[in-house]
Amino acid sequence: MLILPAIDLMQGKCVRLRQGDFSQQTTYTEPPADVAKRFCDAGLTQIHVVDLEGAKSGAIRNWEAIEAILATGASVEVGGGIRTSDDIRKLVGLGACRVILGSVAAKSPELLGYWVKQFGAEKIVVGIDVRNNRVAVGGWMENSLLTPASLMPQLIQQGAATFICTDISHDGLLHGPNVEFFRSLRMMFPDISLIASGGVATIADVHALRALRLQGVVIGRAIYEGTLSLEELKPLAD
Repeated sequence: MLILPAIDLMQGKCVRLRQGDFSQQTTYTEPPADVAKRFCDAGLTQIHVVDLEGAKSGAIRNWEAIEAILATGASVEVGGGIRTSDDIRKLVGLGACRVILGSVAAKSPELLGYWVKQFGAEKIVVGIDVRNNRVAVGGWMENSLLTPASLMPQLIQQGAATFICTDISHDGLLHGPNVEFFRSLRMMFPDISLIASGGVATIADVHALRALRLQGVVIGRAIYEGTLSLEELKPLAD
């Protein structure tokens, strides 16, 4: 199973939000590149990085921090504010193993399909962020009328093969993931690579998601707050 420790960026620093609420932000003093090195030193070399300001504004804002993280040599997926071919090309050129496309994929499935053809499906991850069964876009600030069940088949048709799905209502609370949400997605879409995000707090939560035959899990606040240790996670990581 992919164990993806998360680094969310604002103003060049690591932060965590609660339920995607920018007014409920915890800022951590450790530099993002040092956090990435710490993850790698613990054997967790695949890292999930999101530029929160980029996701909110529609343009990547934390280039310096992203470049510093990529320079560590970790296997990094990057999302937040990616809107153009040049963004993808630059990130891949800097060493990103893949890019995460959320709002742009939801709004322009055909453009996603073009990028899958241009860069390869292995370089593209679709981010599906869900609140009350509606797909949220624009840094979780805007609820669309789309549901995962209506949007994901369109994106699969365009060649998308890997999805990171977040239940926003559980994100950052350390109350455990919405296992039934991910179970339903696995049943609806048995052939995709599905990565869960939101709410993981304990090693039991990771095992519960692993039992659903998910390909991976993104873990954020639990690591930063110490409810999950890197040492616990390492044996589960592919």
